[in-house]
Amino acid sequence: MRATDTIDTVIPRTDIVKRAARIGAEIRNIKLSGDLPNQTIAAIKSLLLEHKVIFFRDQGHLDDAEQERFALRLGRLVPPPTFSAKMGTMSIFEIDSARGGIWTDNWHIDLAYVDAYPKILVLRGVLIPPVGGDTVWSNTAAAYLDLPPPLQRLADDLWAVHSHAFDFADIAHPSEVDKKLFDERLARASFETEHPVVRVHPETGERTLVLGFYVKRFVDVPKYAGQRLFDLFESHVTAPENTVRWNWKQGDVVIWDNRATMHYAAKDYGDQRRIVRRAAIDGEVPVSVDGRCSVPRVKVIKQASANVA
Repeated sequence: MRATDTIDTVIPRTDIVKRAARIGAEIRNIKLSGDLPNQTIAAIKSLLLEHKVIFFRDQGHLDDAEQERFALRLGRLVPPPTFSAKMGTMSIFEIDSARGGIWTDNWHIDLAYVDAYPKILVLRGVLIPPVGGDTVWSNTAAAYLDLPPPLQRLADDLWAVHSHAFDFADIAHPSEVDKKLFDERLARASFETEHPVVRVHPETGERTLVLGFYVKRFVDVPKYAGQRLFDLFESHVTAPENTVRWNWKQGDVVIWDNRATMHYAAKDYGDQRRIVRRAAIDGEVPVSVDGRCSVPRVKVIKQASANVA
């Protein structure tokens, strides 16, 4: 935005509807596209930093190409590191319930197993079941502030190993599709990274918790104690007062700050099919409160592909 502009002059406050006290706002009367004015894009970025996740209804005019063009206005697009992009685009990744549910029913930060995981995600509802299929987001900066000071100091000092390898014992009802997809992922690439449990947000300066499904263990902490610490910190992330729940409709678009949130996609729609498509914006390597950067431990691409980074 220009120095003389405010959010109010670009997006009226009456079109910004908070969805929960600590996280989430619905932005109305905007038609997303790659041709939005710079001032509008700047306002969207500012609202994203403020609310962590922003929601847009009635964006059915978007196709894959236009979703990609819009997402490109938010930063450099990157394809998922272990999957092929959707045909015809560089970076749109399709999440189809018919191809498995590894990502559902688990709190996670998207692609947190790489060092510079995406900073922003743009997700579009393509096929939404008539009931169920909501997504819940949590404000991990608010979760950190809820910790008592001694636990904040403990979290500040902790590091965790994140990996995209996991035990199917962690999945309630793994399908053969899930197992086949996971085998294909491991055949293509292996990723493992040490992240600080608390990172400093590069734009807001907030301290945010970096946890979720991809955490395998804490560095230099025995497994038993580490699991108790994980459960303690995660309970603050998932506390209802830190969350917002979105009831999807076809054509919805949701944008979230992946550096300050975790999310949970509920698989409560039975045999109904659910398809959403995601664009990812390149992120920064997390920095801890004492200035150290995340460290990739394993990053091995095993199978070359034009569509795999």
